[in-house]
Amino acid sequence: MTEVSTELIHHPYRPPEGFAAPQPGVFKASTVIFRDVAAMRSAEWKDKSAYTYGLHGTPTSYMLEERLCTLEGGLQCLLLPSGLAAIANVALSLLGSGDEVLIPDNAYGPNKALAQGELKNWGISHRFYDPMNPQDLAAKIGSRTRLVWLEVAGSVTLEFPDLCELVRVCKAKGVVCALDNTWGAGLAFAPFDLMPTASPALGVDISVHALTKYPSGGGDVLMGSVITRDPALHLKLKLTHMRMGSGVGANDVEAVLRALPSLALRYRAHDEAARALAAWCQGRSEFAQVLHPALPDSPGHAHWRALCKPGMGGAAGLFSVIFPARYEQARVDAFCDALALFRLGYSWGGPMSLVVPYDLAAMRSGWPAHLKPGTLVRFSIGLEAVPDLQADLAQAMRVLSR
Repeated sequence: MTEVSTELIHHPYRPPEGFAAPQPGVFKASTVIFRDVAAMRSAEWKDKSAYTYGLHGTPTSYMLEERLCTLEGGLQCLLLPSGLAAIANVALSLLGSGDEVLIPDNAYGPNKALAQGELKNWGISHRFYDPMNPQDLAAKIGSRTRLVWLEVAGSVTLEFPDLCELVRVCKAKGVVCALDNTWGAGLAFAPFDLMPTASPALGVDISVHALTKYPSGGGDVLMGSVITRDPALHLKLKLTHMRMGSGVGANDVEAVLRALPSLALRYRAHDEAARALAAWCQGRSEFAQVLHPALPDSPGHAHWRALCKPGMGGAAGLFSVIFPARYEQARVDAFCDALALFRLGYSWGGPMSLVVPYDLAAMRSGWPAHLKPGTLVRFSIGLEAVPDLQADLAQAMRVLSR
């Protein structure tokens, strides 16, 4: 007689097919069971026509990948454990010793740190370019340049570059361009169709997205994606993904799948609240400058207006302020500490509003000419009521006059 432990593992019951519900099922697997040896030998994971091992995908992860392709307008998607892991996967796939990568000077800090650390140690050089000057990018692309990073809007300072012209420069030079599209979330503009009426089509080669932010929406998931339209480029990225073992957990995939249906609604709410608060801050004498792409005097506003047209549009939920030099760092820190609803914390895209003071001088090659001197603070606007957040900012400003 078979022992009960064996019966529990090899139980014959299979639920009837035809079950449907608003949320997809969650499949957790490292091992995938094959029907027979022939099926095992013929299964192909590279084109997602079959399942071979949990690291290469399950019905749950395949579903999220396909939905993200729909969101950003791509054809192939890879999931990784974080946005930074997605950035690293692109670099490791496309760069080797003797190659060069160009990064905008206002890029996401850890991308720059990766270039200054591991990539440099592996013989891969890097240079930073001025994203607000396409001619600077064109001049710096050389015979060893294999990858150009683009970022819209710029990290922390939120400049909005002429993305179309930057992409044109890369195409003319025959260099792969990868966009950090976390801010746009696939909603502000279409990264693979920047100019839908253009012939030939104008778009980036790779879109990287920190799903940690708006797609997750809860501040409780770390995940990234790499999306492409070119099958050969995708395969190169996918093979690196496999060799590095960059798997994601099924519960995290489930969390992002659950959040995706409300993404557009949440993004619009973050956007509207951030615009209202940024406009209010612009009228306050405590700030020397307010940085938000939708403000007419914010760096690159005309480029934002041209790219983020009605029908797509949006400006996310971030804005930064620069306190004038008359407020020393300790006073700015006290302002941040005095906030009650805004909490001190990195990241963004969740329900809670966040604030972070930055040492901008240490993050850039030089102080940008389009920024006023002073101390920069970035706000991530959550889903709280705008009047409550405005009142919180107002009460915290009292410490500036003490």
